[in-house]
Amino acid sequence: MVYRVELTIRAEQDLNYIYDRVSADDSDAAARWYYELEKAIHSLARLPRRCPVIPESKETQIRLRHLLYGSRRDAYRVIYKIDEARKLVGVITIRHVAMDEFLE
Repeated sequence: MVYRVELTIRAEQDLNYIYDRVSADDSDAAARWYYELEKAIHSLARLPRRCPVIPESKETQIRLRHLLYGSRRDAYRVIYKIDEARKLVGVITIRHVAMDEFLE
């Protein structure tokens, strides 16, 4: 079953921030890394349940999951929810793993 992947405005802003942070417009390697992140996000269309439910879900009452992307030292968490009725993966935010809270 294929799901549609949609980014919230916040997630789109996060993605733009990451693009600037990694200087994807200045380096081919950075651009490749960024586009692979986008590809990883859109891969959720095929297997959205492959990623674990996040501990913060207990606080939000919404079953949220996260996709980890990047190296151990410089990884990002793609926080998302699955809407079965609409066959939709809704990406809420994309945060660096060093950030304490995903809703900052």
